[in-house]
Amino acid sequence: MIEPAAFQFNHETALNNFYQKDNLSESNPQKKVLVEFYNFVKKLKINGIKVIVIKDTLEPAKPDAIFPNNWVSFHEDGTVILFPMWALNRRIERRSDLLTILQKENNFYIKNKKDFSHYEEKNKFLEGTGSIVLDRKNKLCYAAISIRTHKILVEKFCDEMNYLPVVFSAKQSVEGNRVPIYHTNVMMTIADNYAIICLESIDDFKEKELVVKTITESKKEIIEITETQKKCFAANSLQVMSDTNYLIMSSTAYHSLNKNQISRIEHYNTIIHSDLNTIENLGGGSARCMMAEIFLPIKH
Repeated sequence: MIEPAAFQFNHETALNNFYQKDNLSESNPQKKVLVEFYNFVKKLKINGIKVIVIKDTLEPAKPDAIFPNNWVSFHEDGTVILFPMWALNRRIERRSDLLTILQKENNFYIKNKKDFSHYEEKNKFLEGTGSIVLDRKNKLCYAAISIRTHKILVEKFCDEMNYLPVVFSAKQSVEGNRVPIYHTNVMMTIADNYAIICLESIDDFKEKELVVKTITESKKEIIEITETQKKCFAANSLQVMSDTNYLIMSSTAYHSLNKNQISRIEHYNTIIHSDLNTIENLGGGSARCMMAEIFLPIKH
Protein backbone atom coordinates (compact mmCIF):
# COMPACT_ATOMS: atom_id res chain seq x y z
CA MET A 1 0.00 0.00 0.00
CA ILE A 2 1.21 3.52 -0.79
CA GLU A 3 0.89 6.29 1.78
CA PRO A 4 -0.11 9.28 -0.39
CA ALA A 5 1.90 12.50 -0.31
CA ALA A 6 -0.20 14.68 -2.62
CA PHE A 7 -3.70 13.18 -2.82
CA GLN A 8 -6.07 15.36 -4.86
CA PHE A 9 -9.02 15.19 -7.21
CA ASN A 10 -7.45 14.10 -10.51
CA HIS A 11 -9.04 16.07 -13.36
CA GLU A 12 -7.37 13.86 -15.98
CA THR A 13 -8.85 10.57 -14.76
CA ALA A 14 -12.26 12.15 -14.09
CA LEU A 15 -12.86 12.27 -17.86
CA ASN A 16 -13.88 8.60 -17.80
CA ASN A 17 -13.99 7.69 -14.09
CA PHE A 18 -17.56 8.67 -13.23
CA TYR A 19 -17.12 7.69 -9.58
CA GLN A 20 -15.04 10.80 -8.88
CA LYS A 21 -16.79 13.81 -7.37
CA ASP A 22 -15.03 17.18 -7.43
CA ASN A 23 -15.90 18.44 -3.95
CA LEU A 24 -14.67 22.02 -3.98
CA SER A 25 -14.86 22.23 -0.19
CA GLU A 26 -12.07 19.61 -0.09
CA SER A 27 -9.37 21.90 -1.51
CA ASN A 28 -6.70 20.17 0.60
CA PRO A 29 -7.93 16.65 1.43
CA GLN A 30 -4.50 15.25 2.35
CA LYS A 31 -5.05 15.30 6.13
CA LYS A 32 -8.42 13.53 5.95
CA VAL A 33 -7.09 10.98 3.49
CA LEU A 34 -4.13 10.08 5.72
CA VAL A 35 -6.53 9.44 8.62
CA GLU A 36 -8.65 7.15 6.42
CA PHE A 37 -5.54 5.44 5.05
CA TYR A 38 -3.99 4.66 8.43
CA ASN A 39 -7.26 3.60 10.03
CA PHE A 40 -7.61 1.14 7.15
CA VAL A 41 -4.04 -0.15 7.54
CA LYS A 42 -4.58 -0.54 11.29
CA LYS A 43 -7.73 -2.64 10.76
CA LEU A 44 -5.89 -4.93 8.37
CA LYS A 45 -2.94 -5.38 10.74
CA ILE A 46 -5.17 -6.03 13.77
CA ASN A 47 -6.63 -8.97 11.85
CA GLY A 48 -3.21 -10.46 11.21
CA ILE A 49 -2.83 -9.28 7.62
CA LYS A 50 0.71 -8.32 6.71
CA VAL A 51 0.75 -4.83 5.21
CA ILE A 52 3.80 -3.19 3.64
CA VAL A 53 3.35 0.58 3.55
CA ILE A 54 5.68 2.54 1.28
CA LYS A 55 5.58 6.33 1.31
CA ASP A 56 4.78 8.22 -1.85
CA THR A 57 7.41 10.76 -2.90
CA LEU A 58 6.32 14.39 -2.71
CA GLU A 59 7.84 15.25 -6.09
CA PRO A 60 6.59 14.79 -8.69
CA ALA A 61 3.07 15.18 -7.27
CA LYS A 62 0.99 12.04 -7.90
CA PRO A 63 -2.70 12.55 -7.02
CA ASP A 64 -3.57 8.83 -7.45
CA ALA A 65 -0.48 7.20 -5.93
CA ILE A 66 -2.76 5.67 -3.28
CA PHE A 67 -3.98 3.21 -5.98
CA PRO A 68 -0.83 1.14 -6.78
CA ASN A 69 -2.63 -1.91 -8.18
CA ASN A 70 -3.11 -0.09 -11.50
CA TRP A 71 0.58 0.08 -12.43
CA VAL A 72 2.01 -3.15 -11.01
CA SER A 73 1.06 -6.77 -10.32
CA PHE A 74 2.98 -9.50 -8.50
CA HIS A 75 2.78 -13.19 -9.38
CA GLU A 76 3.50 -16.57 -7.81
CA ASP A 77 6.28 -17.46 -10.25
CA GLY A 78 8.32 -14.37 -9.31
CA THR A 79 7.08 -12.24 -12.22
CA VAL A 80 6.38 -8.53 -11.80
CA ILE A 81 4.36 -6.77 -14.50
CA LEU A 82 4.41 -3.02 -15.12
CA PHE A 83 1.33 -1.72 -16.91
CA PRO A 84 0.57 1.07 -19.40
CA MET A 85 -1.57 3.83 -17.88
CA TRP A 86 -4.12 5.97 -19.69
CA ALA A 87 -3.66 9.24 -17.73
CA LEU A 88 -0.36 11.04 -18.30
CA ASN A 89 -0.10 12.10 -14.66
CA ARG A 90 -0.47 8.49 -13.48
CA ARG A 91 2.47 7.15 -15.48
CA ILE A 92 4.88 8.74 -13.01
CA GLU A 93 3.54 6.40 -10.30
CA ARG A 94 5.68 3.53 -11.64
CA ARG A 95 8.65 3.27 -9.29
CA SER A 96 11.57 0.88 -9.67
CA ASP A 97 12.75 1.76 -6.13
CA LEU A 98 9.56 0.18 -4.79
CA LEU A 99 10.60 -3.16 -6.30
CA THR A 100 14.03 -2.78 -4.71
CA ILE A 101 12.40 -2.18 -1.31
CA LEU A 102 10.32 -5.35 -1.69
CA GLN A 103 13.44 -7.35 -2.56
CA LYS A 104 15.95 -5.93 -0.08
CA GLU A 105 13.79 -5.02 2.92
CA ASN A 106 11.04 -7.64 2.63
CA ASN A 107 12.94 -10.57 1.08
CA PHE A 108 10.65 -11.11 -1.90
CA TYR A 109 12.09 -12.95 -4.89
CA ILE A 110 11.62 -11.24 -8.26
CA LYS A 111 12.56 -13.63 -11.05
CA ASN A 112 11.68 -11.43 -14.00
CA LYS A 113 9.99 -8.18 -14.90
CA LYS A 114 7.65 -7.73 -17.85
CA ASP A 115 7.20 -4.10 -18.82
CA PHE A 116 4.12 -3.35 -20.92
CA SER A 117 4.40 0.41 -20.42
CA HIS A 118 5.78 1.05 -23.93
CA TYR A 119 2.26 0.43 -25.25
CA GLU A 120 1.42 3.92 -23.99
CA GLU A 121 3.16 5.19 -27.13
CA LYS A 122 0.58 3.26 -29.19
CA ASN A 123 -2.37 4.47 -27.09
CA LYS A 124 -3.04 0.98 -25.79
CA PHE A 125 -3.63 0.66 -22.05
CA LEU A 126 -4.09 -2.02 -19.41
CA GLU A 127 -4.29 -0.71 -15.87
CA GLY A 128 -3.22 -3.67 -13.79
CA THR A 129 -5.68 -5.48 -11.55
CA GLY A 130 -8.09 -2.62 -12.07
CA SER A 131 -8.45 -3.60 -15.73
CA ILE A 132 -8.17 -7.35 -15.16
CA VAL A 133 -9.73 -9.36 -12.36
CA LEU A 134 -7.79 -12.58 -11.90
CA ASP A 135 -8.93 -16.00 -10.79
CA ARG A 136 -5.39 -17.09 -10.00
CA LYS A 137 -6.30 -20.65 -9.04
CA ASN A 138 -8.18 -21.39 -12.27
CA LYS A 139 -5.97 -19.11 -14.43
CA LEU A 140 -8.93 -17.05 -15.66
CA CYS A 141 -8.65 -13.37 -16.51
CA TYR A 142 -11.88 -11.34 -16.53
CA ALA A 143 -11.70 -8.03 -18.41
CA ALA A 144 -14.33 -5.44 -19.28
CA ILE A 145 -13.03 -3.60 -22.34
CA SER A 146 -12.76 0.19 -22.06
CA ILE A 147 -10.41 2.98 -23.07
CA ARG A 148 -8.21 1.84 -20.17
CA THR A 149 -8.46 -1.89 -20.92
CA HIS A 150 -7.37 -2.79 -24.45
CA LYS A 151 -8.40 -6.22 -25.72
CA ILE A 152 -5.05 -6.87 -27.42
CA LEU A 153 -3.21 -6.21 -24.14
CA VAL A 154 -5.60 -8.44 -22.20
CA GLU A 155 -4.75 -11.20 -24.66
CA LYS A 156 -1.02 -10.41 -24.43
CA PHE A 157 -1.14 -10.61 -20.62
CA CYS A 158 -2.98 -13.94 -20.82
CA ASP A 159 -0.54 -15.31 -23.36
CA GLU A 160 2.49 -14.29 -21.28
CA MET A 161 1.06 -15.50 -17.96
CA ASN A 162 -0.87 -18.55 -19.19
CA TYR A 163 -4.36 -17.27 -18.35
CA LEU A 164 -7.60 -17.75 -20.28
CA PRO A 165 -9.20 -14.38 -21.19
CA VAL A 166 -12.88 -13.80 -20.43
CA VAL A 167 -13.57 -10.57 -22.28
CA PHE A 168 -16.83 -8.58 -22.27
CA SER A 169 -18.28 -5.07 -22.19
CA ALA A 170 -19.53 -3.54 -18.93
CA LYS A 171 -21.52 -0.33 -18.84
CA GLN A 172 -23.17 2.01 -16.39
CA SER A 173 -25.86 4.65 -16.67
CA VAL A 174 -24.54 8.22 -16.60
CA GLU A 175 -27.02 11.04 -17.31
CA GLY A 176 -29.29 8.67 -19.20
CA ASN A 177 -26.52 7.16 -21.36
CA ARG A 178 -24.87 3.73 -21.13
CA VAL A 179 -21.12 4.35 -20.96
CA PRO A 180 -18.20 1.93 -20.42
CA ILE A 181 -17.12 1.20 -16.85
CA TYR A 182 -13.52 2.37 -16.59
CA HIS A 183 -12.18 -0.61 -14.58
CA THR A 184 -13.39 -4.20 -14.32
CA ASN A 185 -12.71 -4.31 -10.58
CA VAL A 186 -15.51 -1.87 -9.79
CA MET A 187 -18.11 -4.30 -11.13
CA MET A 188 -16.73 -7.68 -10.02
CA THR A 189 -14.68 -9.42 -7.33
CA ILE A 190 -13.33 -12.96 -7.62
CA ALA A 191 -12.71 -14.87 -4.38
CA ASP A 192 -11.81 -18.53 -3.88
CA ASN A 193 -15.38 -19.84 -3.53
CA TYR A 194 -17.55 -17.00 -4.79
CA ALA A 195 -17.80 -14.01 -7.09
CA ILE A 196 -19.44 -10.67 -6.36
CA ILE A 197 -20.65 -9.19 -9.63
CA CYS A 198 -22.98 -6.57 -11.06
CA LEU A 199 -24.53 -8.54 -13.91
CA GLU A 200 -26.76 -5.53 -14.69
CA SER A 201 -23.60 -3.92 -16.10
CA ILE A 202 -23.27 -6.49 -18.91
CA ASP A 203 -25.87 -5.44 -21.48
CA ASP A 204 -25.03 -8.06 -24.10
CA PHE A 205 -26.91 -11.28 -23.29
CA LYS A 206 -24.32 -13.64 -24.81
CA GLU A 207 -21.45 -11.93 -22.96
CA LYS A 208 -23.39 -12.10 -19.71
CA GLU A 209 -24.09 -15.78 -20.34
CA LEU A 210 -20.37 -16.42 -20.95
CA VAL A 211 -19.33 -14.69 -17.72
CA VAL A 212 -21.97 -16.51 -15.64
CA LYS A 213 -21.04 -19.87 -17.22
CA THR A 214 -17.31 -19.32 -16.62
CA ILE A 215 -17.80 -18.37 -12.97
CA THR A 216 -20.20 -21.26 -12.37
CA GLU A 217 -17.95 -23.82 -14.06
CA SER A 218 -15.06 -22.66 -11.86
CA LYS A 219 -17.27 -23.77 -8.94
CA LYS A 220 -17.89 -20.34 -7.45
CA GLU A 221 -21.16 -19.06 -6.05
CA ILE A 222 -22.40 -15.91 -7.80
CA ILE A 223 -23.41 -13.16 -5.39
CA GLU A 224 -25.12 -10.59 -7.54
CA ILE A 225 -25.23 -6.88 -6.70
CA THR A 226 -27.27 -4.07 -8.24
CA GLU A 227 -25.95 -1.13 -10.22
CA THR A 228 -26.73 1.11 -7.22
CA GLN A 229 -24.60 -1.13 -4.98
CA LYS A 230 -21.85 -1.11 -7.60
CA LYS A 231 -21.80 2.69 -7.42
CA CYS A 232 -21.14 2.26 -3.69
CA PHE A 233 -18.05 0.15 -4.54
CA ALA A 234 -19.68 -3.08 -3.34
CA ALA A 235 -17.68 -5.03 -5.94
CA ASN A 236 -14.42 -3.16 -5.34
CA SER A 237 -13.31 -5.63 -2.70
CA LEU A 238 -10.41 -8.03 -2.29
CA GLN A 239 -10.06 -11.38 -0.59
CA VAL A 240 -6.84 -11.49 1.43
CA MET A 241 -5.18 -14.24 3.38
CA SER A 242 -3.68 -14.39 6.85
CA ASP A 243 -4.37 -17.26 9.27
CA THR A 244 -7.87 -17.08 7.86
CA ASN A 245 -9.30 -15.46 4.72
CA TYR A 246 -11.03 -12.08 4.83
CA LEU A 247 -12.94 -9.98 2.34
CA ILE A 248 -11.82 -6.35 2.47
CA MET A 249 -14.10 -3.50 1.41
CA SER A 250 -15.05 0.05 2.35
CA SER A 251 -17.77 0.89 4.87
CA THR A 252 -19.76 2.54 2.06
CA ALA A 253 -19.67 -0.78 0.19
CA TYR A 254 -20.55 -2.82 3.29
CA HIS A 255 -23.54 -0.69 4.24
CA SER A 256 -24.92 -0.88 0.68
CA LEU A 257 -25.26 -4.67 0.95
CA ASN A 258 -28.42 -6.33 2.22
CA LYS A 259 -28.51 -8.94 5.00
CA ASN A 260 -28.74 -11.84 2.57
CA GLN A 261 -25.69 -10.71 0.58
CA ILE A 262 -23.66 -10.19 3.77
CA SER A 263 -24.72 -13.60 5.07
CA ARG A 264 -23.71 -15.30 1.81
CA ILE A 265 -20.28 -13.61 1.83
CA GLU A 266 -19.73 -14.37 5.51
CA HIS A 267 -20.53 -18.03 4.89
CA TYR A 268 -17.06 -18.01 3.32
CA ASN A 269 -15.17 -15.02 4.77
CA THR A 270 -15.30 -12.50 7.58
CA ILE A 271 -15.75 -9.01 6.12
CA ILE A 272 -13.41 -6.21 7.18
CA HIS A 273 -14.60 -2.74 6.23
CA SER A 274 -13.21 0.73 6.82
CA ASP A 275 -14.37 4.30 6.16
CA LEU A 276 -12.78 5.47 2.91
CA ASN A 277 -15.30 8.18 2.08
CA THR A 278 -12.90 10.98 1.05
CA ILE A 279 -10.71 8.61 -0.96
CA GLU A 280 -13.75 7.17 -2.76
CA ASN A 281 -15.41 10.51 -3.53
CA LEU A 282 -12.35 12.38 -4.77
CA GLY A 283 -10.28 9.46 -6.06
CA GLY A 284 -13.04 7.36 -7.60
CA GLY A 285 -11.48 4.17 -6.23
CA SER A 286 -12.00 2.16 -3.08
CA ALA A 287 -10.49 -0.56 -0.88
CA ARG A 288 -9.46 -2.96 -3.61
CA CYS A 289 -7.69 -0.24 -5.62
CA MET A 290 -5.56 0.65 -2.59
CA MET A 291 -4.05 -2.83 -2.24
CA ALA A 292 -1.48 -4.31 -4.60
CA GLU A 293 -1.47 -7.91 -3.40
CA ILE A 294 1.91 -9.66 -3.39
CA PHE A 295 2.12 -13.30 -4.48
CA LEU A 296 5.89 -13.28 -5.02
CA PRO A 297 7.88 -16.12 -3.44
CA ILE A 298 10.04 -15.39 -0.40
CA LYS A 299 13.82 -15.78 -0.74
CA HIS A 300 15.28 -18.51 1.46
